[in-house]
Amino acid sequence: MYSWENPNDRVSIAQMNSELQHAQLELLSAHCASQQLRLRFSADDLARFGQRDILHKCVQAATALSEYYASIVQKIPAAEAPAEPAVLTEERILEGVERLISYLREQRERYFHSAAPLSNRLKAIMWPYFSATLLDHVRVVELDGMRIPNPPFFAEYRALGYINLPELSHMHSVTFIDAVVFNEKISARCLFHGLVHAVQFEVLGLERYAHCFVRSFVNTKLHFSVPLEAHAFSLESKFAGMPAHRFSVDDQIKLWADQARY
Repeated sequence: MYSWENPNDRVSIAQMNSELQHAQLELLSAHCASQQLRLRFSADDLARFGQRDILHKCVQAATALSEYYASIVQKIPAAEAPAEPAVLTEERILEGVERLISYLREQRERYFHSAAPLSNRLKAIMWPYFSATLLDHVRVVELDGMRIPNPPFFAEYRALGYINLPELSHMHSVTFIDAVVFNEKISARCLFHGLVHAVQFEVLGLERYAHCFVRSFVNTKLHFSVPLEAHAFSLESKFAGMPAHRFSVDDQIKLWADQARY
């Protein structure tokens, strides 16, 4: 068993937590993909028409992971178990929406004017999926030696039990309306994800986007279950998995907006 007193163990513990963080991100991606299935298809339809070999592999993988992590949870002291989040009144929800709107506007102003337009190379990669107007307008910035801090109000909501608010410093990028800020080097896949959010802001407008995010998070208690985020991950996966298949992100987002799926 590891000990903080042993210098060699401290190195191993740091490596373990690095790998745990990577596993968390992969699990969240899988969760988002499963959430898309849940939103679009009933369990009965999946059981009747789902491709049998793939369905069984999904079930086996999910069951094995559930058993593995459940065995770890049993070893965590009961005193450390998270409390149920407080029930927020409509007034507190609207207050959260206003805080998010103000934060997004402030961060947009902070980053936009010092950010750079997309290079011609990145535009060429993205043009089959996004409008030329959006690609010309959006700005991007790579943080060098810095990471995006959490909004100051996150601590207040975590104290109320909403512990699954996103850690912005752990995310590849965050989109502040039309400015995509990267904690890591820009990659095509991460840029695609950030641009999906830029289109969501464009189609929904800032206020509706904020309302959708806050209300969905209060209901699901998990950032990656919020439809705005789940849809971005779904389209990102489609982009990465089928590069020869072109599609309009604008059309996809307008469809979801029209169907009130956000």
